[in-house]
Amino acid sequence: MGSDWADFVATTEHRRPSRILYHAGFTDDLRKRVAEHIGTEDIGGHYGFYRSAGLGLKRPEGTKAPDYSRYWAGETLPEGTTLDGHGVAMVPARFYHFWGYISPLRNAASLKEIEDYPLEDVSDWGTDHLATDVAAAHAAGKVAVGWVGHMYESAWQIRGYEQFLFDTIERPAWAECLLERLFEQNMIRAVAFAKAGADMITTGDDVASQKALIFSPDVWRRLIHSRWAKVWRAIKEICPQAKIWYHSDGNIAAIVPELVEAGLDILNPLQPECLDVDAVHKRFGRRLTFDGCIGTQSTMPWGTAAEVRARVKECIEKYGANGGLIISPTHVLEPEVPLANIVALFAACREFGTFA
Repeated sequence: MGSDWADFVATTEHRRPSRILYHAGFTDDLRKRVAEHIGTEDIGGHYGFYRSAGLGLKRPEGTKAPDYSRYWAGETLPEGTTLDGHGVAMVPARFYHFWGYISPLRNAASLKEIEDYPLEDVSDWGTDHLATDVAAAHAAGKVAVGWVGHMYESAWQIRGYEQFLFDTIERPAWAECLLERLFEQNMIRAVAFAKAGADMITTGDDVASQKALIFSPDVWRRLIHSRWAKVWRAIKEICPQAKIWYHSDGNIAAIVPELVEAGLDILNPLQPECLDVDAVHKRFGRRLTFDGCIGTQSTMPWGTAAEVRARVKECIEKYGANGGLIISPTHVLEPEVPLANIVALFAACREFGTFA
């Protein structure tokens, strides 16, 4: 088996790799049907997804996660509800990959409640193992990946979606406080991954709708982008070769220039239903690697196998002939996607994306 690590380096340095890298995610129902169809649970191995190794900080022995029970005292939560790592109640929506959220600070009445909310502090978590983990990934031909986290998405889930958006206008100090606390923890993770020599450090916040940015550009710059820019700058100062990956659904065309100037290397998912992928590539194709481009609202569920094949061929010819492309669906594949389209997607990646 070839080295996906070497192909990742070539791809993100805009040199022709030995093959186009590709990957995909699936809703639980579809994942089960695909596994049954191919006769193995190892979907990525069967179809040839590029291989990665996730990095993570280690919780010190004897320490426990924050106790969020007081925020739910007296509450009757829906059956099946669990609390995530930030104390947010995750309610099964029973609708594809979606969840319902009940936010622990939705009824906050003071800035002090935001300040005192018990976010996990990872400043003393173990990092000595990370460089060894990176070396092991490389020896196995895998890409070493560190996930930093969200800021805006975590903030609204903790505070409440409408409440947080109102905060940005009516109580900006509240929004700033929560974002800054999340930023501090994300910075710790990012610095640790960079010091270890991670290949890709992943970040993200969904900041756009299908049509446009959710925020005014000034609010986005002040509250969100300014913080990500600091994180990315710290990564590059420590490990210039580390590639910064950023995810936002929707039409983010208006902010791509600022993301690039802040140091972004890999943009995901480039929804063709939302923005002009050709226009983004024409302007930034030599500076950005695209990760995505295969529509999950169009081609994958509603196209034919031939149309899936044609879209893959088009993307490789337009965006990936000389590196700079990782193919993936623009979100997890949903239950409507025909098995024939999944087979066609990965067969086309192999057929049109094998160069050596």
